[in-house]
This record gives sequence, structure tokens and C-alpha cells, in this order.
Amino acid sequence: MAEKRKVIITVAQTGNFQGKAANPALPEQPDEIISSAYDCYNAGAAIIHIHARDKEGNSSNDPDIFAEINTGLRARCPVIIQNSTAPATKPGSTADDGTVLLDMEDKSCLPEMCSLDCSLITTVWGDLSFIYKWERPWLIKTAQKMMDLGIKPELEVFNPSSVEDVFNVLVPAGVIADPPSLTFVMGMNKVSQGAISFSQHNLDFMISLLPTDRSVNWSTMAIGANQLHGITYGLLKGGSVRVGMEDNIYYRYGELAKSNAQLVERMVRIIHELEMEVATPAEAREILGLRPLK
Repeated sequence: MAEKRKVIITVAQTGNFQGKAANPALPEQPDEIISSAYDCYNAGAAIIHIHARDKEGNSSNDPDIFAEINTGLRARCPVIIQNSTAPATKPGSTADDGTVLLDMEDKSCLPEMCSLDCSLITTVWGDLSFIYKWERPWLIKTAQKMMDLGIKPELEVFNPSSVEDVFNVLVPAGVIADPPSLTFVMGMNKVSQGAISFSQHNLDFMISLLPTDRSVNWSTMAIGANQLHGITYGLLKGGSVRVGMEDNIYYRYGELAKSNAQLVERMVRIIHELEMEVATPAEAREILGLRPLK
């Protein structure tokens, strides 16, 4: 009997944009994020993608908040901690603001993984407009810094050209350890100029750009109403999945999600119905090329 494929579930509980005004169950403060993440781990998530908020619930890049979350979560469970390096949604925010967590004083608080956005995009949110200069030299510099710190980047790609940049620029520069790990970001086009919309055709094309001569781990995330069928389609095409309220605050049309764990539980059921297995954090570390947790 053939061994069942192991699928890694990432959960992104709290993004930089929507908050409790959109869904009161969305966790914002460190204790809420840690508690929610623990529930998601028990539900089947292997990776927790983390954004930070300040005391007022605004998105933040404060390394002290990340350190508090990372330390508290590591004390609770063995999930893979993946911090976001996306700049906070505040006036004047720059690409470098998103990476200040890499300079946290206590290196024991650093995560195993960090997101690394690989696309040149412009995002409009309310009255704010951001042009994120994730340019090639900056990407190489930041990926090298992550490598020096022992952090594996999760390469978030918003369009086909950024997939090509990963394998034509970053990998040849020697700043991405094997196997590369990518997340196809589908459906951010509503707020981000330069991001690709979700369709099966678009995801198929993004997948077709992956090299066939090397191992690559990839996941799909899809925004809003596209989330469930977008990530399920990616699952059927051979990838792993990302769920969570950062990407969609609803469980189904017109019904807010009760928790991030609820979204994980549904994906676990789908994976099992499709005769696949959910990867444990230890199995995910092996798949991703991470060191075993001490």
C-alpha cells in the first residue's frame, strides 16, 4: 500500500489589516494569539504564522511583542513558529520596518521561520497607500541575514515574475537553503496592485514555473471568498495549505469563523477525506529541512 502524502497546515491567525471590528474572535494580544495558536496546534496545524499587534490592536513590528508571543507559544507546544516580516499598516512604513524582529536582543526568542515577501506591489488600505520596495538586492540581503540567524524564509510570491525571481536570483545567490519553501499568494489583487487573482488557471501557471530538477515545498493561500476552494485546489495539485483569519474571517458565506482552530479542523477533515495525512510539527520540520526541536 502506497504511503499517504503528508500535508503541512499553516495557520495565519492575525494579519496586518482586519481586527476585532471585523470578527470579534480574531486574536490580537499576545495571550490571545498564544491561546489560539495552541488550539490550532491541537487541531492539526504544524506552522503558526504570526503577526503582532500593539495594545490598541494596531499592527506592529515591535520585536518585543514578537519575542513575547514566540516565548509563550514555545512554552505551550512544539509548533513551527513563523514570524511575519510584512511592514505594519501605518503611515510611512517601509520594507526595513518589517524585519526589525530579526534584531531582537534575545536570540533564543527568534522563530524557526520568517515570511519573506518577494514581489514588488502597491497596497491600498483605507486612506493608506504603501509601495513596498522588496527589491532584488534587498531580498538577497534579507535572505542572507535570515540564513545567518538560522531562520528559514517562507517565500511569499504574489505573481509569476516573483516565482522566477526566487529561482533565477535568490537561489543562485546562495541565500536560500534547500529545499526552498514557497507560498503562492492568490487573490490579493483587490487591494494590491501587482498581485495575481485566484483562478485554477492562474494557480496552475504559478505551479508550472517551479523547477522540476529540485525539491521544492509549496503551499497555497487564497484570500476571502476564494480561500476554501483555492487552497483545496492547491492541495489536489500537490501542495500544502494555509488557513486562518488573516486570509478569511468567515467560515462560510455570511457566517463568521468562531475561531482559527475551526478553520484548521475543517481542513484536517478535507485532507483525511482525500486519503492524505496531516503532517505533525516534527514531520513538517523534516519535510522543510528544519532542525529537530530541542
